Amino acid sequence: MMAEAVVKQQNREVVSKEGKYLTFSLGAEEYGLEILKVREIIGYIDVTAVPQTPHHVKGVINLRGQVIPVIDLRAKFGMETAEVTEQSCIIVVEIVQEERKCSMGIVVDRVQEVLDIAGGSIEDAPRFGASVNTDFILGMGKVGDAVKILLDIDKVLAGDHFDGLA
Repeated sequence: MMAEAVVKQQNREVVSKEGKYLTFSLGAEEYGLEILKVREIIGYIDVTAVPQTPHHVKGVINLRGQVIPVIDLRAKFGMETAEVTEQSCIIVVEIVQEERKCSMGIVVDRVQEVLDIAGGSIEDAPRFGASVNTDFILGMGKVGDAVKILLDIDKVLAGDHFDGLA
């Protein structure tokens, strides 16, 4: 009985992760975001730097009158920053922090496509031991022979407070 309940719980979790994901790349790695979190995708525009912000905070943009903080996802993940190309984009996401919705932009190398990933094709994030935090990974989406790292964008951007900016 206990094992059956655990299996049902795991099945519910798998089903809850299935859905449409916007995929993008940072270097050679491919990631996915829940499409419901994406507000819009814009080409890279000039970002106004804000003094005394962490390295991964590019600054702010004015998007139709709304000031939105912009995060360099490469820097946030500890990757080397890259030159802006004509494929660089800012994905504007809507996240929930401290029970408040706010918009934030993330800089990515290239937006790819929207994929419909079935629950059975999504595995839990691998465990690398206690010293590596994978809580921000929603799951690993298997698409053909490739693996897309599905991000929980609320957790990726958790702790980036911009009350004074947005």
